[in-house]
Amino acid sequence: MRMTKATARLIERERVCRVATAGGRRMPHLVPVCKALAGGKIYFASGNDGRKAHLKGVMVQGRARLIPREAQLDASDSVVVEVTPTRVFTWGLK
Repeated sequence: MRMTKATARLIERERVCRVATAGGRRMPHLVPVCKALAGGKIYFASGNDGRKAHLKGVMVQGRARLIPREAQLDASDSVVVEVTPTRVFTWGLK
């Protein structure tokens, strides 16, 4: 699925996005992450010890895969995740 230009601009403009996961006990965990957008895919990194009035927003659902270590965004990154969007929801955008 391709993002609209307005959605891609919003993701690029915001420095931080949120990633939600659920653990074995099905408890949600929401964390802020710095991200990069390239080629219609979203990338973010996490350390080995990490768990991962006018409103505008975007929620991206998609398939995630781990990227090899040599593709790190920064030397301190332990993990890089590539997200290929399958559904994109937006609000507050024209």
